[in-house]
Amino acid sequence: MTQQMTSDRFADGATLQPFLAQFSNFSASHRPAKPQHPAGVRVFPALFISDMHLGAHSCKAEALLSFLQTHSADTIYLVGDIFDVWRPMGSNWKATHHAILTLLLDRVQQGVRVVYTPGNHDAFFRNYFGTYFGCIEVADYVFHTAADGQRYLVIHGDSCDVLERRAPVLSKIGAHCESVLRGVQLLVNRGLTAMGRADWSGVDYLLEQVNHLLRSTDQFQARLSQLALDHQADGIICGHFHQAALHNNFGVTYANCGDWTESCTALAETSSGRLVQLDWAVERQSVAARAGTQAEAVVQGA
Repeated sequence: MTQQMTSDRFADGATLQPFLAQFSNFSASHRPAKPQHPAGVRVFPALFISDMHLGAHSCKAEALLSFLQTHSADTIYLVGDIFDVWRPMGSNWKATHHAILTLLLDRVQQGVRVVYTPGNHDAFFRNYFGTYFGCIEVADYVFHTAADGQRYLVIHGDSCDVLERRAPVLSKIGAHCESVLRGVQLLVNRGLTAMGRADWSGVDYLLEQVNHLLRSTDQFQARLSQLALDHQADGIICGHFHQAALHNNFGVTYANCGDWTESCTALAETSSGRLVQLDWAVERQSVAARAGTQAEAVVQGA
């Protein structure tokens, strides 16, 4: 397994212990040699997902679950911040969050390779580099070679976050404030729903503007691209910054998975080795629209 590239800063994983206990006896002894994907799902050679933030107010768990139910891959990379242990998880842990974990473990039993590179919000798992939860591989970073021969460094990306490195306490305070604001928005929207009114997205807009301001002068994409060059890779696949991207502006491929708190995006490798962005917020609307059109056609033809 790879050497640790990032600093040894472990989040308090005490609130994860009840969940870890559920998987302590997980075994992949009957894992098939070739992945057996469920019927009707869209299958890729590799799928890259980051920043789920399971256990946080901000996690769009329903969207994430529907995405995983309709997408699979021979290898699934969980590119950090899968859990959010910066705040107590119990009150925010929903049945949908558990269903997501169960689905991923089912994928392993179906022969899918799952690789987990923890981030800063789930740094507790950096205590467990090696093989954990059966055949789920936990590493600080790994290399993925695509079908076209391109070699990618896969890492969460917080090692190149200047704010996170220089002011970790300030970063955690900011995350706590975000959680409080999203909790307020959730309560407001429950009231609006009860009154038959549309949801309010003021907090989402505010946080988007703040994040844009903080990142507008930050050269994090250049730093991550340089990290790929330092490791003689053709590109980097990361998360952390919650800004989905796919380009070659810095001499290598820079690919950011995005997140599942705002954008609902992921990355996938096609059979030819090309990386593509998957925008589930847009694709889900298209799927719903097609389903509605088909249902209307059935009614009209009846």
